[in-house]
Amino acid sequence: MDAVLRFSPALSDWVLHNLRQGCTAAQVVQAMRAQDMPPDAARAIVDAFVFALRTGSPVPTDSVTVAPAYRYDASRLPPGTSIRTADRLVRVAARAAQPALAVLNDVFSAQECEALIALARPRLAPSTTVDPLTGRARVGAQRSSLGMFFRLRENALIARLDERLSELMNLPVENGEGLQVLHYPAGAQSLPHFDFLVPSNAANQASLERSGQRVSTLVGYLNEVEEGGETVFPETGWSVSPQRGSAVYFEYCNSLGQVDHASLHAGGPVLRGEKWVATKWMRQRRFVAAAEAPGP
Repeated sequence: MDAVLRFSPALSDWVLHNLRQGCTAAQVVQAMRAQDMPPDAARAIVDAFVFALRTGSPVPTDSVTVAPAYRYDASRLPPGTSIRTADRLVRVAARAAQPALAVLNDVFSAQECEALIALARPRLAPSTTVDPLTGRARVGAQRSSLGMFFRLRENALIARLDERLSELMNLPVENGEGLQVLHYPAGAQSLPHFDFLVPSNAANQASLERSGQRVSTLVGYLNEVEEGGETVFPETGWSVSPQRGSAVYFEYCNSLGQVDHASLHAGGPVLRGEKWVATKWMRQRRFVAAAEAPGP
């Protein structure tokens, strides 16, 4: 059951000021604890501010609603040190429980990586993020890559990969959004963000109504990166180095519909060379894009 923590507008201003000045969440929590605030309350308040700032949601002014702690289900990823799909043996290099995360080897062959890059290159455009207030896509500092989307089963290669990733992620092909390819030139990065949808605008609300929440992500690495470009999970300390053909898989929505804030992640800056990735997102239900939705 949700609980409500109330506090003064002055505390709201103080927390917001310190976070915007560059203080870490841990530093702000520590300062609040030094003033005899219970640790759990201090952390819940600061977490709410951090979440609002990262997603563009309204900043709390005098209260925050604290949901029950995220309940970890058994991972959807099949168990074992390797996973046999219809056409490939994928090796599991590492697993973590919180968040549910795995590093996978041999997800793509070298030829598949080269083919994806070649098909994607002429269709690249500056990557966009969704404005949390308006729901419109915009080019911004959050992500400095170039990207494109394939349609589900667009050609024989994409159909084969859609099937393979469906088996790995243990959800129907139809629940997947179209495979996205991103190109990060030297210096490009993506800042910390969540992959689940926050219902802070009409576009996200409509997408959630059509297809449900995103539940898992697989980020496949399509080339060798000379230096940098790691996928970083700042809440847990995990950092996954990009290696051609491998992938990092993680989950963030359980059977109760809760979302896991420990899934916060970022793409570290590419220090030398370039980085190509292919990303698959899975939904709770069959994915229906806005263009496919029936009219009024």
